[in-house]
Amino acid sequence: MAVFRSGLLVLTSPLATLVPRLSPILTSAAGLVSHTLYVHLQPGMDLGGPAQPQASPLQATFEVLDFITHLYTGADLLRPLDVRILLTNIQTKSTFLRVLPSVQNLAQPPEVVLTDFQTVDGSQYNPVKQHLERYATSCYSCCSQLSSVLLYPDYGTGELPVETLNASLPSTIRPASPVARSPKQPVRGYRRGAVGGTFDRLHNAHKVLLSIACVLAQEQLVVGVADKDLLKSKLLPELLQPYAERVDHLSEFLVDIKPSLTFDIVPLLDPYGPAGSDPTLEFLVVSEETYRGGMAVNRFRLENGKEELALYQIQLLKDQSHGENEEDKVSSSSFRQRILGNLLQPPDRPELPSGLYVLGLTGISGSGKSSVAQRLKNLGAYVIDSDLLGHRAYAPGGPAYQPVVEAFGADILHKDGTINRKVLGSRVFGNKKQLKILTDIVWPVIAKLAREEMDLAVAKGKSVCVIDAAVLLEAGWQNMVHEVWTIVIPETEAVRRIVERDGLSEAAAQSRLQSQMSGQQLVEQSHVVLSTLWEPQVTQRQVEKAWNLLQKRLSKTHQAKN
Repeated sequence: MAVFRSGLLVLTSPLATLVPRLSPILTSAAGLVSHTLYVHLQPGMDLGGPAQPQASPLQATFEVLDFITHLYTGADLLRPLDVRILLTNIQTKSTFLRVLPSVQNLAQPPEVVLTDFQTVDGSQYNPVKQHLERYATSCYSCCSQLSSVLLYPDYGTGELPVETLNASLPSTIRPASPVARSPKQPVRGYRRGAVGGTFDRLHNAHKVLLSIACVLAQEQLVVGVADKDLLKSKLLPELLQPYAERVDHLSEFLVDIKPSLTFDIVPLLDPYGPAGSDPTLEFLVVSEETYRGGMAVNRFRLENGKEELALYQIQLLKDQSHGENEEDKVSSSSFRQRILGNLLQPPDRPELPSGLYVLGLTGISGSGKSSVAQRLKNLGAYVIDSDLLGHRAYAPGGPAYQPVVEAFGADILHKDGTINRKVLGSRVFGNKKQLKILTDIVWPVIAKLAREEMDLAVAKGKSVCVIDAAVLLEAGWQNMVHEVWTIVIPETEAVRRIVERDGLSEAAAQSRLQSQMSGQQLVEQSHVVLSTLWEPQVTQRQVEKAWNLLQKRLSKTHQAKN
């Protein structure tokens, strides 16, 4: 069976009856579509009639909003399939008589059309296929060589029970008014509204939030995207997609699902954002988690003489496949955790010798480099500790000893002739000129000693070597390694560890971190990222995952050469 990059799924059954059937429908669609699956809701459409079916508006009710949530919930089990529910024909009461656009262009033109419509005999009856293809191409941009496929998922034996056919969908949307609402109750439309979030690695929970906001908005939707200070409290902020990348993914999705809207995507720099200051906004969509923030926005608006916003609270999507230490909701933080240990960018060091694969292990002070290095050693790697090489370089008779004494004077020596590294440190700390003099002497010496250790690793029959070095990137030693592996932890945790380990004050610990490259700067030049933030067994699993993936890469490279 052919697998297509993108497809269009036209759903014709009543929404309530579709919910128990969504899993087999989506699973079957996932077997045919590898990237983007667009979903077009047109309940009640008859593809088997004599006349060619035409696009018709679908009134936005709370049942429709609930169905959107349930469909994205079901789609979450099919990662990484990118499901997008098209909202062009879903219209609120205030716009129900608007003329639908002609042909809508999509970011991924569908190559295949699927539907839940069933013919009497269960066959792909030719007129039905033709109706489906013509209907799809009259509504959306599709490939010129469109394959029309009817989807017949296995619904199980017999028909659905009557109570299921007549059942209303479980409520997932809570409007501003506490008054009980009917599933068939029309949803009010607003001219302008807002929604906000981090929108890192756009996932199905984001899509629910954005889709509900797009249904409610009739002219413009303001989307606040968290940036700068609002990102500091995020888990693993170093792995957040850059702001511009998040905006690009967000913009493509929004234009795909409702091109008739105008979107104003702005950086969110404080908890209130445009929702707190724009007097023309009428509603705000929030999640269960951010509902209190929505209430705070309304208090802020009242205090500043502006009308309250209508709040729409969206139920959180549960993550059925969350792992240990991950949230039980669908969240970007869990996705970032799953990146740990993966290869983020392909290594490109063809000039390095192939007999020994070298990893550069780095991270801010207190990040846990030594513990990770030991775990890699236990897995079979040869570990080179740059700190120990530094001690060898500074020792009397060592290759850096005499040049350092000549550069900084004999008063940096202990009585026994060894270098007093505390005195030397006080000379260079905060003095860029003096620090450069020292590093110009020491770093090349340590690099030379590391290369000698690498030769020793080869002599011992090792295939993987790890250089444990806090200054790996500052010293330019990344040119000696095939991959850079970085350990990240929050700065507050690093300060706590440094204070506990070295007996420094918090101010001294923070000063030490400020003199180093930040975790973000390190990650930008890294191939693999790990974190020691959790229990030791979690770190162990991360290291084993990264090691096993490395072995697969090395095996593929070896096979390619042979």
